Amino acid sequence: MKVLISGASVAGPVLAFWLSRHGFDVTVVERAPALRKTGGHAVDLFRPAMEISERMGVLPEIEAHATGTTQMVIHSPGASRPARLDYLKIIGAMSDRHIEIMRDDLSEIYHNATRDDVEYLFGDQITAISPDGDVTFEHHAPRRFDIVVGADGLHSGVRRLTFGDNVSERFLGGYLSVVSVPREFARDGEMTGYFRPGHMSGIYTADHLDDARAVFIFRPDQPLEYDYRDAERQKAQLRAAFEHTAAEVDRWLDEVPRTPTFYFDAITQLEMTSWSRGRVTLVGDAGYCPGPAVGGSTSLAVYGAYVLAAEMVRAGDDYAAAFAAYERTMLAPVVGSRKLARVNAKTVVPTSGWGIRALVGTGRLISFLPLGIVQTLARLNTKGVRLYDTMPLPNWPSRLN
Repeated sequence: MKVLISGASVAGPVLAFWLSRHGFDVTVVERAPALRKTGGHAVDLFRPAMEISERMGVLPEIEAHATGTTQMVIHSPGASRPARLDYLKIIGAMSDRHIEIMRDDLSEIYHNATRDDVEYLFGDQITAISPDGDVTFEHHAPRRFDIVVGADGLHSGVRRLTFGDNVSERFLGGYLSVVSVPREFARDGEMTGYFRPGHMSGIYTADHLDDARAVFIFRPDQPLEYDYRDAERQKAQLRAAFEHTAAEVDRWLDEVPRTPTFYFDAITQLEMTSWSRGRVTLVGDAGYCPGPAVGGSTSLAVYGAYVLAAEMVRAGDDYAAAFAAYERTMLAPVVGSRKLARVNAKTVVPTSGWGIRALVGTGRLISFLPLGIVQTLARLNTKGVRLYDTMPLPNWPSRLN
């Protein structure tokens, strides 16, 4: 079967890997002219995504590109000195097996694992999809495919072409921005953060990076009027939200006009009753984004790509059966991730001084307790912080592993 995947970030290459391994003829089209090498932000791979990566043979390379963050230094209003938190213990409460890695590094690793077996069309995008699988592109000649998969993120073009406006978006009340700044602004192995009600700003780097990433999350009283494609307007809104937080934060903001890479978007959750229509289905953020930075969307995308591949291999030519089985398997993890993201959106960036003190206090308690006790207590909450570690991998027949 000929499969077209739109999107070469995370879910797209993972899906392409497993399909090509089992005899599918796979093409991946990516709007960007090449893989991104700078910018982006750190993402989390929890146990299921780690196990999938291990089965792909790329886990050693992922581990070699871990950010290496071991502690958090948090500045908060009214505190006489910053709080020093054990980042590894805090993450250990969420997962027994975890890696933090830059999204662009992860994308490149997955791409490299597939580039010899999969056709990649960079610098192009899908402009139309017919019910029979005829696809037109902005630049390449039209082709026919048996299946088309949208793995092209929160603002998916495949979703728009297939479902139109029949999509529910839930704004979770916040905005996320990531800015590339000089490496010397950050400290090795440390994430330095500043909190004030409704605002969190932080900075970190990694051993192999030649820059640092400043991250900003804020929850304004009212939604912003903005266009996700208007970077200049977004930069002005970012400065207005964070200037005068601290001298160090102002230093990061001073880099915004000249940063080589800039990301800004609303923390939005997608809610669709189905991710498939005809020969088209969606995977990852394109179909069920739980919310950037608050919902574990990268691990969910890797997991979803693996589940979809398993069902497509199992069903053979019956793509309708494959899509239906994929949606049945993914329903519980997606619903759970949505609920968790809605909670995280409120707790990660508190809107009151009391909330900030409670958040920092919880971090201090986790840092003080032995890791074994922290993990034992966390395992009692499988629908909360341990959600991603408890998602079961599909029980493929051995010939499909």
